Amino acid sequence: MTEQTIALVTGANKGIGYEIAAGLGALGWSVGVGARDTERREAAVGKLRAAGLDAFGVALDVTDESSVAAAAKLFEDRFGRLDVLVNNAGVTGGMPQDPTAGNLDAVRTAVETNVYGPIRVTNAMLPLLRRSASPRIVNMSSGVGSLTRQTDPAAENGPISLAYSPSKTYLNAVTVQYARELAGTNVLINAGCPGYCATDLNGHRGYRTAEQGAAIGIRLATLPDDGPTGGFFDDAGVVPW
Repeated sequence: MTEQTIALVTGANKGIGYEIAAGLGALGWSVGVGARDTERREAAVGKLRAAGLDAFGVALDVTDESSVAAAAKLFEDRFGRLDVLVNNAGVTGGMPQDPTAGNLDAVRTAVETNVYGPIRVTNAMLPLLRRSASPRIVNMSSGVGSLTRQTDPAAENGPISLAYSPSKTYLNAVTVQYARELAGTNVLINAGCPGYCATDLNGHRGYRTAEQGAAIGIRLATLPDDGPTGGFFDDAGVVPW
């Protein structure tokens, strides 16, 4: 009998994270809904369970070391392993973010959640992931983190951003470094771009749905054993760094 796949999605109480959790749950996986807001987390879990999916809540603040350690212990005690980690939790840091305004608080906030968060969670979960037959790590990034696109005058890359866009560039670079260190193992780690989705993050101004944005996260979470690692992808294929 095939073992049930175990996944953790951070920031999964709403938006793209919720849709990733729903998509993985629809595959028959057991999905941990990671979120720091208790009420929203349990509401999301209830909605997923009502749809017949195997979901459970994981109290998780990616900026807090003890919270992340407790989440890792939950998976250790309950399953003894983790198969898939989707680092989805993210913030903008607050707008506007004109560099000349020098809003370092916005930078700190964005980097703490969007970069340090994935590093913190990944390192806590790696011992569990290494016990999986096909471990996958997905870092949900953004096209605005692409320096190639940001430096193309013809490209549409949103507002000038001192915090959010560079934090995603940083996350992309971190993804590459993990892939380098994990080369030769069965751990595949990639960054995914969901596109401009209508979520709370942007005041629902996006032109894609959260479900559409979740598709790349689901695809990278379900890569075959010979799939890519250390890449940056969207629905159309490879995103330039």
